[in-house]
Amino acid sequence: MAHASSVARPAVLSDLIPGSRVRDVALVVGGAALTGLAAQLTFPMWPVPVTGQTFAVVLVGAALGMNRAVLSMALYLLVGVAGVPWFQGGTAGFGGATFGYVIGFIAAAALVGKLAERGGDRTVLRTVGTMALGNLTIYAFGLPVLMAVTGLGLGKALAAGVIPFLAGDALKIAVAAGLLPAAWKLSRR
Repeated sequence: MAHASSVARPAVLSDLIPGSRVRDVALVVGGAALTGLAAQLTFPMWPVPVTGQTFAVVLVGAALGMNRAVLSMALYLLVGVAGVPWFQGGTAGFGGATFGYVIGFIAAAALVGKLAERGGDRTVLRTVGTMALGNLTIYAFGLPVLMAVTGLGLGKALAAGVIPFLAGDALKIAVAAGLLPAAWKLSRR
């Protein structure tokens, strides 16, 4: 006779941490804070600087799962709009050429979180796909706002707001593809 396990299989890495509401609040706040900290790792470019934010967003999505990650990125956005200077380079407020990317963080966190809940961060290949889709989602929100605010056409907006970041995104994806499956392997020990 088969017996059902009394312990549910964790959907995402943060499910391995014991607790419930207090844990979830700490994870949501921690994810927002990590993103704000990563935003301070800035290499200035016009009109979009290189930052560590996108790496933080996809890691938060994968580690927290969809619901907590969406709340975390929404908190990041709302607190930044309210005046906390934790957007790129210590900025805050609503609008600007890069604000679409910040809005895209919420959608990317949702997508990456949902894919991670379905095992999208358990192997190197799946992690690469999950992280690539997360980055594409950020671009899908960021590029139209960049075009609207700067008046750039599609070609110039791609040249300014996507192409310079592809090599860095590939490196971030490679790091995530090494870290996340390794963390899952360690968790099984």
